[in-house]
Amino acid sequence: MTGPTEPTALHCDQFLPHPPATVWHALTDPDLHARWWAAGDVRPVLGHRFTLDMGPWGEQPCEVTAVDPERLLAYSFAPGTLDTTITWRLEPEGTGTRLFLTQEGFDLNSPFGKAAFDGMGDGWPHVLDRLAALLAQLAV
Repeated sequence: MTGPTEPTALHCDQFLPHPPATVWHALTDPDLHARWWAAGDVRPVLGHRFTLDMGPWGEQPCEVTAVDPERLLAYSFAPGTLDTTITWRLEPEGTGTRLFLTQEGFDLNSPFGKAAFDGMGDGWPHVLDRLAALLAQLAV
């Protein structure tokens, strides 16, 4: 019998009191994206390649792997080093949106993968808080 395996994916969700179109815009507009997470030419176009400026961790390459406007955006994140996929899923909830975030594919057997998993596990809730704060500013 084997023991429980450690998960290799991070999951977060947050209710945002804004319609999916507004949340989608913040996820896919490069200028807004830079204000709540990282600068980069993110665009909701399948196959689009871009980089995200992760500050001390440098420019990280990404490629859009799935798009369903106002519902789903997924992209590879740091292929060749971290090799994860980030997926944003939006579900209408009342007058707002439930935003689900998954980052998966971490190699927990590598020190870099384990450090990234631990760091982003702590970091994603703060990133989502910054997104919520930006959306609140834009709504005023």
